[in-house]
Amino acid sequence: MNAPMPETPLAESAAPAASAAADAAPLNLLIAAPRGFCAGVDRAIEIVEKALERYGAPVYVRHEIVHNKYVVEGLEAKGAIFIEELDEVPDDAPVVFSAHGVPKSVPAEAKRRKLLYVDATCPLVSKVHRQAERQIEKGRHIIFVGHEGHPEVIGTMGQVEPGQMTLVETIEDVDKLPFDSDEPLSYLTQTTLSVDDTREVIEALEWRYPNIEGPKAEDICYATSNRQAAVKEIAQDCDFVLVIGAPNSSNSLRLVEVAERLGTPSKLIQRASEIDPAWLEGVTTLGITAGASAPEILVREVVEALGRMRPIAEETITAAEEKMVFKLPRQLTE
Repeated sequence: MNAPMPETPLAESAAPAASAAADAAPLNLLIAAPRGFCAGVDRAIEIVEKALERYGAPVYVRHEIVHNKYVVEGLEAKGAIFIEELDEVPDDAPVVFSAHGVPKSVPAEAKRRKLLYVDATCPLVSKVHRQAERQIEKGRHIIFVGHEGHPEVIGTMGQVEPGQMTLVETIEDVDKLPFDSDEPLSYLTQTTLSVDDTREVIEALEWRYPNIEGPKAEDICYATSNRQAAVKEIAQDCDFVLVIGAPNSSNSLRLVEVAERLGTPSKLIQRASEIDPAWLEGVTTLGITAGASAPEILVREVVEALGRMRPIAEETITAAEEKMVFKLPRQLTE
């Protein structure tokens, strides 16, 4: 689906800039695929749009529906109001929960107040929530691998009672865990982590706790894994990598880390206007990718801006094909 389109034009071209670009050294662009929107983000944005169509404006959205300012502003222009907590929602207004998921206390409060709510939690995050419930039912304490304070982590840890889940971020955190080696434990992970870093933490958990139980399939989502694999494909042939995404987007930050782990300098930008020409000094091949909540229109904005700085040649490097589609909640389709 198309991203929301606020009434703000892409950066304007000018004849002097085009002339300067023609005289500059050529710049090869390696554009990663897949990049940008994943099925969960597509679904979340469509849920807000469908809710606005069905219920009319305003529709309240608890937290950013996805971590992208351009997307949020586009939905605000259509009548969405973004809030932090449910007490900001009037009794007669519909509310949407963000794609990152929410603690159980949030829908419970919505039901208590008899609010009309739509849950836009990504189905792959919901799968982790169900896994957490099953592990608690089996009498296991859960070690959750994730980044403290991230909305997905808050939502997942809020699926169980306090004290039933312990958060770790690093191997050092694993070393500090107070559990005996024979205690009944399990582990789950945030869906937007670095594949390589998470593998190291899981290996440390399995070494220290040989009987720990993990999910049948890894929790890191297909889109996160594919975008990291695509960055690995281009980074080895690039002098520099630009990642388009928000500074509070976990999967976007991980893309920067993946490139830099391979020895390629990388920067996170939200819009083309943030490109520092100094980054391009001595660069002949530039990689471009976008986090899972960044729309393709921002990728094209960046490419067009670069074209005004240097003569460019584009090549798309494909690491995987994605065909995943998630259904909308029944209340918006019936």
